[in-house]
Amino acid sequence: MSNPIVVSPLARRSALALALSLALPFGQAVAQDAAATNPNPSDTRHVKATSLDAVVVTANPLKSSAEDLAQPVEVLAGAKLDEARGSTLGETVGKLPGVQSSNFGAGVGRPIIRGLEGARVAVMSGGLATQDVSTVSQDHNVAIEPFLADQIEVLKGPATLLYGSGAIGGVVNVVDGRIAEKPLDETVSGRAEVRRSTVDNGVTGMARVDASGADGALVLHADGVYRNKDDYNTPLGRQRNSGIDTKTGALGASLVGDLGFLGFAASRYEDKYGNPGEPGNPAEGEPPVHIDMKQSRFELKGGVNQEFGVFSGLRASLAHTNYEHTEFEGQEVGTRFLNDATEGRFELTHKPLAGWTGALGVQGYDRTFQAIGEEAFVPRTKTRAGGLFLTEQREWDALKLELGARVDKVKLTPDGGDKRDFTPVSLSAGLLWKFNEAWRLSVNLDRAERAPVEEELFAHGLHAATASFEIGDANLRKERADQFEVGLHYHGAKFEAKVAAYQTRFDGFIYLVDTGEVEEDSPVRQWSQADAKFTGFEGEAIAHLFDGDAGKFDVRVFGDTVRAKLDRGGNLPRIAPGRFGGELRWDADSWRASLGATRYMKQDKVAVNETPTDGYTLVDAHLAYHWDAGNLGYELFLDGNNLTNQEARVHTSFLKDTVVLPGRGVDFGVRVFF
Repeated sequence: MSNPIVVSPLARRSALALALSLALPFGQAVAQDAAATNPNPSDTRHVKATSLDAVVVTANPLKSSAEDLAQPVEVLAGAKLDEARGSTLGETVGKLPGVQSSNFGAGVGRPIIRGLEGARVAVMSGGLATQDVSTVSQDHNVAIEPFLADQIEVLKGPATLLYGSGAIGGVVNVVDGRIAEKPLDETVSGRAEVRRSTVDNGVTGMARVDASGADGALVLHADGVYRNKDDYNTPLGRQRNSGIDTKTGALGASLVGDLGFLGFAASRYEDKYGNPGEPGNPAEGEPPVHIDMKQSRFELKGGVNQEFGVFSGLRASLAHTNYEHTEFEGQEVGTRFLNDATEGRFELTHKPLAGWTGALGVQGYDRTFQAIGEEAFVPRTKTRAGGLFLTEQREWDALKLELGARVDKVKLTPDGGDKRDFTPVSLSAGLLWKFNEAWRLSVNLDRAERAPVEEELFAHGLHAATASFEIGDANLRKERADQFEVGLHYHGAKFEAKVAAYQTRFDGFIYLVDTGEVEEDSPVRQWSQADAKFTGFEGEAIAHLFDGDAGKFDVRVFGDTVRAKLDRGGNLPRIAPGRFGGELRWDADSWRASLGATRYMKQDKVAVNETPTDGYTLVDAHLAYHWDAGNLGYELFLDGNNLTNQEARVHTSFLKDTVVLPGRGVDFGVRVFF
């Protein structure tokens, strides 16, 4: 990196001081083994990784647990979330079954769910879209800080029913607790963390505090993260222009009580990172390209917990986001991306009616996106959308039926072009059969529709991030997905397992295809539409080997694979490879440790003009020691990544030929809970 981001000793001391200064003055008793069966998302104390299937999924209006939903859901919380936290959201969730991450260097990672990414996977903060521009290009990061998450929920398969057109492939919802919805369990609580990473000489410091007055009615929140990392090391040498510098924080306040809650939060996210695909060459006068992202977000949320009429409660939320993203070539401004968006959501839950319980709601947003500069390959576009949805469920002893419907209206108006209107309609049916205490079977049928987005319709120009000349198609029609899925889940005292098989048939799948042509010395990629089929399988099993005086020993194995083909023949490009892995875990009163390995298979089911990617195996290990001292809980941790120093290239990345994943590295640090 020609202009590396240097971690000075002062910066390292400042990160440590930031975390500990917020943590040490306060103290409440730490519950080392808090109940993981129903954690409060705003409770920031340490929670061990036990049965996360019982954690409440806040992305569902009925606030069901993952175990009670027919739709497949993964939840990261407690110690498992602590071990998984990475610099990006994709890196954090990328080891869950059926979930991987895109890659554009260390600074960018967006979730990929069952082979689908970008505009098909909705990334949300507290149930509302992040409203960044990460779907426009692979070099744009998601404006979410994983280190501030209380829990992360991944809804796999179509979630358009609840969250609209952009969730045809799934949802990743980050619960940050910035707006409290109920009184705190303690007058003051929080956590702080400082860590160092050897692979990139990096430092990360975070702190969070939640506090309430004597009557508990007013809850205040503050959080912050500082991260600074140099270019990372790989088995082939230093990955130039891969440094990161992140600063983010938020303030929130809520009035809470038996009746409900009303709260406000303001947050700021600033992220600078290099584009390793354009590292520059000082000898030839080529400057490195780096990105400076800034986002301000203001949220207002409220809810009523009391029954009124036929309704049992309501939730309302509103968020306004100002986003700016500048791509620099050295010190010169190349392109600016701007996004100004307002989104609102209103949900009503109702009491049982003829045995049915459910929720109905409306959701809408107004967004103006524009790009200014030499990489302005998409015109300024105004998008307005609104949706109406209904979801119902009913139980008959061991059977549970879930039904839902949604209709949206989406209007895109580009500068200098014809506007496009779409009316996506989505229908869903799910059946959950608990045929005894240990076994349950789920079946899901979904018909989901998606409206094309700005870059798919209106792109025309050189897109430097993907090193291509990108062309949209203003005549694209709606994309429709018909999915069938069956899942089986076993939950016993000594063994747990879940498997799922699915097939999704797309009518008019929209994808970026290499045409083989060249324009402005760059390959031409065209947004195209064709029928396609995704077929996949995923599974996970945990064996509880031993639980005694020496601690608890568990073995976990998992695997997933997806095959994506065009109906007319051939494969879709940049589909995540199949993988499988295993992990041995040990938990004692104060200690926990794990050793695991994941094998990523060779991806040779490639599209025209796409090259195969070799497989690789990543080995990781974790060790932590927890103790209480007075009113504080402490945890020392040591995390090892890619311990065998494998050369690994991400098949879904446009930069796979020039950018490899980090080599062997160790993260170590301390967490404080209070």
